[in-house]
Amino acid sequence: MAESKRMTQTQLVRTIADACEVPSKTAKQALACLSDVALREVKRNGVFVLPGLGRIVRVERKARIGRNPATGESIKIPAKKVVKFRVAKSFKDAVVPPKKK
Repeated sequence: MAESKRMTQTQLVRTIADACEVPSKTAKQALACLSDVALREVKRNGVFVLPGLGRIVRVERKARIGRNPATGESIKIPAKKVVKFRVAKSFKDAVVPPKKK
């Protein structure tokens, strides 16, 4: 099966510009603004909702004990904050339809 190529930022900007009938420069600015707003909101509130797509959330991971795969030695992994994207149910169901019972 041939692997299709991913959409580049330029292609995304062009697609948005064509769909909204605005110049590419305006579409690129809108995309950059969305990114800035998402970053600011996740830093401030820990969550940013993209309606219809999902939400970007900041999650606290607890400290834990891990293993060095090369030596098998136990190591302590410190607590940290990570960012995750949680896909909206409607979007997920549209891409991968749920199984019928």
